[in-house]
Amino acid sequence: MSGNVERTGERGIAESVRSLRKRPRRAAELAGLAVTAALALAMLGFVACYWLRAYPVAGPLYEQYLIVGEWIDLYLGTNVFEHPLMWQQLSTGVLVGVVAPLVGTFLVHRQMALIGETLAHTAFAGVAIGFAAGSVTGWGGSQRGLALYAALVVGVLGALGVQWLSERTDAYGDVPIAIMLTGSFALGTIVVSYGPGQQGFTIDEYLFGNLSVVTPAGARLMAVLSVVVVAAVALAYKQLVFITFDEQAARVARLNVTGYNTLLVVLTAVVVVGSMQVLGVILVAGMLVIPVAAASQVARGFRETLYLSVLAGQAAIVGGFAAAIRWGLPSGGSIVLVAVALYLLAVAASNRSTTAISTH
Repeated sequence: MSGNVERTGERGIAESVRSLRKRPRRAAELAGLAVTAALALAMLGFVACYWLRAYPVAGPLYEQYLIVGEWIDLYLGTNVFEHPLMWQQLSTGVLVGVVAPLVGTFLVHRQMALIGETLAHTAFAGVAIGFAAGSVTGWGGSQRGLALYAALVVGVLGALGVQWLSERTDAYGDVPIAIMLTGSFALGTIVVSYGPGQQGFTIDEYLFGNLSVVTPAGARLMAVLSVVVVAAVALAYKQLVFITFDEQAARVARLNVTGYNTLLVVLTAVVVVGSMQVLGVILVAGMLVIPVAAASQVARGFRETLYLSVLAGQAAIVGGFAAAIRWGLPSGGSIVLVAVALYLLAVAASNRSTTAISTH
């Protein structure tokens, strides 16, 4: 009897020690999320102030952002943050660091990582169509804006097409995805080959990522898409988690599984289109997967994986931007390499196998 009491007491002490160890970690996570949320709101504020800077209230706030940029330049010894263009690029990058891992967490745990790559290639076809439309209509000065909006439309249609094929064919789950990936990229290459004077369109920056691609219209679009994505995930969080871990049980519970699956792929398309401004078509899927993979190595549950993936994504964005500005590197490659480095650090810090990412 006394032995049982002693063992119970020992277990209670062990649980208390583990609880105390969790508190600093939990506090650090919440602090990181608070900083990320504040940064994202500040970037949304800049986009809004830049857009409405001709009005009384927004104008002075916009000037304050530029003053803050001058102080940052003075502290860092740079001369980039005083310019509105850099703020637009930074705003887009920060928002990408939030929404890409947010959606990617559901994709990775559902073993749907390839869907991001597919929709990125679909968006490439949209970019090519946008550039072609700009050339045909004579709106050459608006080609980037047309390319972005065309990519959004084509990307969403591609997401709906993948979902439709997956539910109405007997092929294995990844076959419709592979067909859409190759077919949309083939369409993009054909459209590109018929550029003005047979020279092709100048879309290399959309393939590999370039900070100069971000325009005021692109930053505004990313801000709106980010708000939509975060709101949709917040409202449908419980349903998306239910479907992620037990789709059959969700069907038995009469949950609209098809509707929520469609919502997830459409949100993925939206994130891909917004992210390709700084990451490029080829690398955009990295931000959907790598931060989540890093978080999965050290997280103790799905919700913590979600939190840590956003923090890892934000760290990759900030680190990649710093490297791109400092050494004149492509933004997409810099961000993805920093994300890979974070993943390797997470693997080194974890005592679990990397296969833990694919388990529910």
